[in-house]
Amino acid sequence: MNQEFLMYRGYPLVRSGNQIYYGSMSEPYVVMMEITQQHQTEDGISVADKIRVYQIATREQNPMKAVKKNSERNSLYAALDLAGAWLKHGDSAEK
Repeated sequence: MNQEFLMYRGYPLVRSGNQIYYGSMSEPYVVMMEITQQHQTEDGISVADKIRVYQIATREQNPMKAVKKNSERNSLYAALDLAGAWLKHGDSAEK
């Protein structure tokens, strides 16, 4: 089964409810972003206010040790910017 994913800056981006997964499982790391707070605009559109960002090692067998870094951002753009840096630079990227 061959699926096409939305791509953002060269990495697949998949949303499931309030969780957004960014990256490929064939790489050393993926990033999970969890929308923890959002507000409604006048037009009825939901906008994320707080997003928890987790760098997850894809080859770690123990789920408790798989999370290598975490942070919080106040916009989806800021969360994606951080996630992109983590994917591009792996362990060396800043928090």
